[in-house]
Amino acid sequence: MTGSAARPPRRSALLRATTAAAVAVPLCTAGWFGWRALDHSGPAGAAAAPATSSPGSAPAAEPPAPTATDQPATDQPAATGTPLTPPVAPAPTDSGPTGGAPSAGTPAPPADTATGLAGRTVLLDPGHNPGNSAHTAEINRQVDIGNTRKECDTTGTETNAGYSEAEYTLDVSRRARAILTARGAKVVLAQDGDRPWGPCIDERARAGADAHADVALSVHGDGGPASGSGFHVIMPARVVAGKADNAAIVDPSHRLGLLLRERFHAATGEPYADYTAKDGLDTRSDLGGLNLSTVPKVFIECGNMRNSTDAKRMTDPQWRQQAAQGIADALTAFLTTQEKTEERHGS
Repeated sequence: MTGSAARPPRRSALLRATTAAAVAVPLCTAGWFGWRALDHSGPAGAAAAPATSSPGSAPAAEPPAPTATDQPATDQPAATGTPLTPPVAPAPTDSGPTGGAPSAGTPAPPADTATGLAGRTVLLDPGHNPGNSAHTAEINRQVDIGNTRKECDTTGTETNAGYSEAEYTLDVSRRARAILTARGAKVVLAQDGDRPWGPCIDERARAGADAHADVALSVHGDGGPASGSGFHVIMPARVVAGKADNAAIVDPSHRLGLLLRERFHAATGEPYADYTAKDGLDTRSDLGGLNLSTVPKVFIECGNMRNSTDAKRMTDPQWRQQAAQGIADALTAFLTTQEKTEERHGS
């Protein structure tokens, strides 16, 4: 019969289909494991297990190229408030109180540097004057600084290549003025390259009071021995003699000096002076600009212009911008914490 004769082929087809299915299952399972070996959908950053193969097997397929998010962002600048690494000055090291920065590297500017300075007045005193050298008779005149008499002013120093201290101090003071003005302060310069010589040191000392300034700072470059390098801050010793009486400004000036040492070093990487002062600080009673001041005031010798390494830094405009940043940050910190400090002293 036609019906009974067709059964053997159906059993044969069923047997072949069952056999094919039995073979297909392990092949599919092997394919799934191979796909998982190339899968990038696991946890971010997890490395794929290295593919293994038996001798004579086909090479594994190339994994897909990593996406942009998988690439390390080595060419992107960090979005932080950390000051720029000085282009010339050596990176600060953890060398302790003699001039090193904390081992974590250059610290980020504290939050108080961004605080508004509206209503505050700052007197910046750029040391010397580019025209002093042509007016020796005028600047050699003696003036009273309270406990002695000294020359009205001097020509200042210069680098071996002839870059003068007067040029340096005026440039840095103008840069600091721009930063402080942007923060809301009124900034007055004792001289802005707008006079042929001077002013004398007693006039410079009066400039802070004349401007009704909250604080004053005199910017200088030193002319020390060529073998010495580094910066230092000069603070007033108490002088009550003759027309000088700076007793009221000694303590706040000392606080300003500490802030200036910290912020200038952080901004520039410049080490503390290794040829004068101690730990970057000096206290003197022979400077008319400090003896006669009636507002808190300090001097900063930003580096030794007779030293080749310091001279290279100080003639670099980018480094001068960092010097101005350190000065502005110190003055901002002083002004934004002044009331709290005075309250503590008065209690």
